[in-house]
Amino acid sequence: MSDAPSKARIIKLLLLITLPLYILDQISKWWVVMNFKLPFVIHEGERYGVPEDTRPVIEGVFNLVRRHNQGVAFGIGNGTTWAPVVFLFVLIIALIGITYFWKKGAFSGPAKWSAPLLISGILGNLTDRLFQGFWLEPYKDSSFLERLSQGYVVDFLDFKIPGFEKIMPSSGGHWPAFNVADSCITTAAVLLFVTALLEGRKEYKEKKSK
Repeated sequence: MSDAPSKARIIKLLLLITLPLYILDQISKWWVVMNFKLPFVIHEGERYGVPEDTRPVIEGVFNLVRRHNQGVAFGIGNGTTWAPVVFLFVLIIALIGITYFWKKGAFSGPAKWSAPLLISGILGNLTDRLFQGFWLEPYKDSSFLERLSQGYVVDFLDFKIPGFEKIMPSSGGHWPAFNVADSCITTAAVLLFVTALLEGRKEYKEKKSK
């Protein structure tokens, strides 16, 4: 484990990496919410919205969409009553944990960039889960807790990947839609994986040289 980063370094990384990416994530999501039609929402037996507002950017390859994800990757937990609450607390716990271990110097090598990326990604999706439910028109007269429980993450980047339909036929070849926050989290995960490989290789060489 490396020495813990200084307070000044942490603040610098938060300002240079976390904050700009968080702002980009929120601006892009709110642009989608304000300009794309509401996806299907069922409230008190009434159906609101449209099947999906899809706008091709590169025909057959890349689209902009508006999808509400109350669950996690691949839509796990979507449409359930427990997912918005459970995953809201999961994100809060993850944010606290990452901040704690970052201050303790747990991120080293390429992974030193993963902490600010993880924080921006988690904050972006956490903000969605806290506030997006309050903007759902069908729930405008509902209680505070009910509107909070309708929180969702805005996904809008839709790519079609050759051969993916063979792995997941129901996808039609489309990778699950994602957003800027998801990209930050994925990049951080890759950096953590690469760091683990490099450290494992270093330990192997040291043992072999003895």
